[in-house]
Amino acid sequence: MKAAARRPQIVWLKRDLRLEDHAPLFAAVQSGGPVIMLYMVEPVYFTLPDVSRRHWHFVHDCLTGLREALCQVGQSLIVLTGSAIEILKHLRESVGLFDLHSHEETGNDWTFRRDRQVAAWCRAQGITWREQPSHGVVRRLTNRDFWQKLRDTRMAAPLINIPSFLRPIPSLDQGRVPAKDDVMFGCDDIGSVQQGGRVEGLRILASFLNDRSRKYMQTISKPGISARHCSRLSAHIAYGSLSVREVEHAARAKLKILAGLGDVDAVSHKKNISAFLSRLAWRCHFVQKLEQQPQIEFECMHNAFEGMREPHHNQAFFEAWKTGRTGYPLVDASMRSLHDNGWINFRMRAMLVSFASYHLWLDWRVTAPHLAKLFTDYEPGIHFSQFQMQSGVTGNNAIRIYSPVKQSLDQDPEGKFIRRYVPELKNVSPQWIHEPWRMPEPPGSYPSPLVEHESATKRAREEINKRWKSETFRDAAKVVAKKLGSRARQPDRKARKPAKTQLEFDL
Repeated sequence: MKAAARRPQIVWLKRDLRLEDHAPLFAAVQSGGPVIMLYMVEPVYFTLPDVSRRHWHFVHDCLTGLREALCQVGQSLIVLTGSAIEILKHLRESVGLFDLHSHEETGNDWTFRRDRQVAAWCRAQGITWREQPSHGVVRRLTNRDFWQKLRDTRMAAPLINIPSFLRPIPSLDQGRVPAKDDVMFGCDDIGSVQQGGRVEGLRILASFLNDRSRKYMQTISKPGISARHCSRLSAHIAYGSLSVREVEHAARAKLKILAGLGDVDAVSHKKNISAFLSRLAWRCHFVQKLEQQPQIEFECMHNAFEGMREPHHNQAFFEAWKTGRTGYPLVDASMRSLHDNGWINFRMRAMLVSFASYHLWLDWRVTAPHLAKLFTDYEPGIHFSQFQMQSGVTGNNAIRIYSPVKQSLDQDPEGKFIRRYVPELKNVSPQWIHEPWRMPEPPGSYPSPLVEHESATKRAREEINKRWKSETFRDAAKVVAKKLGSRARQPDRKARKPAKTQLEFDL
């Protein structure tokens, strides 16, 4: 037992690029053996249709900061490139038998299969792999009724402190962090990328709680100004430079301070942070769906919708949507902004998916990978769950079709955001900016609408309603709801209005 306790302890970093509040690191230190902090750069992963160089840019910042932080506790970050099995074999030959520690990962199908291969290899080698729960997601959950309580219990637990010292293995090759522009990550033009790393994450967390959150709810849907007042923590949480628990603890600590003030501004500020906390919980809820049913990356939650859109795929529509050339100004401005910045607020994300799914009748399995590559904060659990919800294929969420003109009038009434990202319309007056095709002389450089809103959405509703009215639909929907549905109070089905917190989740 003593010999086993002195084995090297490898902490495999995945989407948990920090030292703070890190259960696998704590478990490794408790063993008493030397610790190896490992990040594996897997080239095949970056060839997947939902992964891009933009993601690597953010991870690169995180790894750079993590290496600096590890120096403060006498350790180095080992960064090795190759397949997981190849790297683990190399380490087995270099340091002998070891124990492996990591967080449980709820990633895409590729990481799911990779982890199964690693588990089989570890068993064959006599290596113990200890996985720790990650934020509010519960592996092997037996009953969804218990999930919220389990999640809240985890969030209330104390944060795990950073070890004061980590005993390294001095002779081990540290490897190198590949450059941001290394060809293995692709050559796509990715525009700007939000800065990664824990130092930056803590800075924006503080700025959000202390100041920017004051206008959180009133600006959350406005594409021109939401970038300032939304938390902008989603990428830091997705890649783990901050843990969900420490963000929740910080937000609740701020609520206590505000509760002690009692003035009008403090009351308003408190409401905004409380709204943020509810969305933080919804984040875990959506990731839990993919944890319980990994097939939702590829299969409709309700099988009645299989085959509904696939045969009608229009490649010209898909290309126009991807490049922001649909003829609907706010749709196009949102897509172009996303290309440039890697982030846009949830309302505009939902509108992009709604427009692709209902107006253009594109299948979510075609459009989801494209947006995944553009989102710096791509989180598979949220991404595929939300795509299915916004595409109307869950069987339990009311159909929500966004009118691109109404959204434009409501969220960008003066057209400032549109003009910023659709320069073809920069000289168009507010009277015509939302519907330039109605101008006496429409700008020739901007396309006419691909489809007419009313007729396209009428057809979409008719096709979806056919499935809803089938004999077996309701029974299958109940099965989906029991396994994956929220236990929050559901809206009246007859009202056909979705719960606001469900569809307006945002960070």
